[in-house]
Amino acid sequence: MISTKISKSKFKIFIFPLLLLLIAFVYSFYVVNWPQDKIVANYVSYNKILLSLMQHIRLVIVSASFAIAVSVPLGILLTRPKFKVYSNVVVNIVNIGQTIPSLAILALFVGLLGVGFKSGVFALWVYSLLPILNNTIAGILGVEESIMESAKGMGMTKRRILTKIELPLSYPVIMAGIRTAVTINIGTATLAAFIGAGGLGDLIIAGNNINRWQIVILGALLSALLAILTDYLMGLIEARLKNKQ
Repeated sequence: MISTKISKSKFKIFIFPLLLLLIAFVYSFYVVNWPQDKIVANYVSYNKILLSLMQHIRLVIVSASFAIAVSVPLGILLTRPKFKVYSNVVVNIVNIGQTIPSLAILALFVGLLGVGFKSGVFALWVYSLLPILNNTIAGILGVEESIMESAKGMGMTKRRILTKIELPLSYPVIMAGIRTAVTINIGTATLAAFIGAGGLGDLIIAGNNINRWQIVILGALLSALLAILTDYLMGLIEARLKNKQ
């Protein structure tokens, strides 16, 4: 009886991602096999769709990885007593990156790094910093004072308190920040096509330029489904971490 309930639960977890993948496959199949005209037929193929999707995923993974590598250690540093005073200043500086329009950020990095993958990654990196940094600081500062006092009373060193108390307890909050950053990144990454970084934005821009709605919808739909799927999967991880606490 219990094993049956577990099986049903696992089925419910996987049915939503499978539905999203099915929608993506069905629409891609429709465009490739029933293009609206010869221009669409010549432009769209399974290889083209797969290449754009892989480029998009690579942009998001690399930029999000850099953002995590910078924001989490920086957030930890800014919660230490010696550096707390600089917390607002640093967060405000990082926040400036969020206030600048996406295309302006891309144009800025094109001027520094040229067109292509590097500029796309660094522009997305700037956009990913704030949610992860804010949640890292909030998560660590949100650990109850009584728990911290108990740890100190037990003679734990600062390093052990960080690794055994603060990080494990704040990990779900940090994960929520990473989830937000990655989901935003997937949508913003479509703009990277304007600077030659590739991705699903290539389909949207090409479809718009040649006025072919099938290609525009294909790029937009795959990008939206990827964002929903990623958010769903990371939500599952986040919920699992919370349940472990």
